[in-house]
Amino acid sequence: MQYAIFDLDNTILDFDRAEAANLAAVFQHHGVTDIRRAENEYQAYNETVWQQIEQGADRDSLLDQRFQVFLGTLGITVDGPAVQQEYDQLLAHSYQVIPGAHELLRTLTNAGLTLLVGTNGINIKHTQLSRLAGAHMTPYFDHIFISESIGYAKPNPHFFNAIHDQYPDMNATNTVMIGDSLRSDIAGAATVQLPSIWYNPQHAHNDTTIAPTYTVDNFKQLQKLLLTA
Repeated sequence: MQYAIFDLDNTILDFDRAEAANLAAVFQHHGVTDIRRAENEYQAYNETVWQQIEQGADRDSLLDQRFQVFLGTLGITVDGPAVQQEYDQLLAHSYQVIPGAHELLRTLTNAGLTLLVGTNGINIKHTQLSRLAGAHMTPYFDHIFISESIGYAKPNPHFFNAIHDQYPDMNATNTVMIGDSLRSDIAGAATVQLPSIWYNPQHAHNDTTIAPTYTVDNFKQLQKLLLTA
């Protein structure tokens, strides 16, 4: 394998842990009393937001209003863009890394693979760049592709076409997409006929028609696959 395109959140950066801490801080600041229940309800709502974004809806307006809409269901009135900015600032300084990620990326880099980031950017561009830098991961990657800059989000094929434009020798035999999301990472790779690796450490059941080329549940499996494929 020559090129490995990595998703970020919950593939090498521990977004779940960062999100939980930052949501708790935001909710507490705005007077939410039952924070655990609010987090669970927010997750369900936020899932619908990202489904809309992945289907082509306007990303900025949905993100700017998501806290206003959600907190409104709890009877709390806030300025949506201001709370989104508050959350982004917290997340930009959240550098939690999935254990073993540094060792994996270092090994792959030393083996001569070209590593790329391909992320929808659960938050805005500077947030993702800040998190990568704070986690000391930026040097591993030859290029960082973020949906906000490209103008399209995974699984839209235009997202992957933008990567191919930068690396025109990419093809289905020398490139692979690695990510935790069937809906964006794996389905997106399929739209441009790239093989994919579903990183599934939680052993989630695939109840979709989306078929990854490979599935791994730990970084040792992933490393072996990348170095022998």
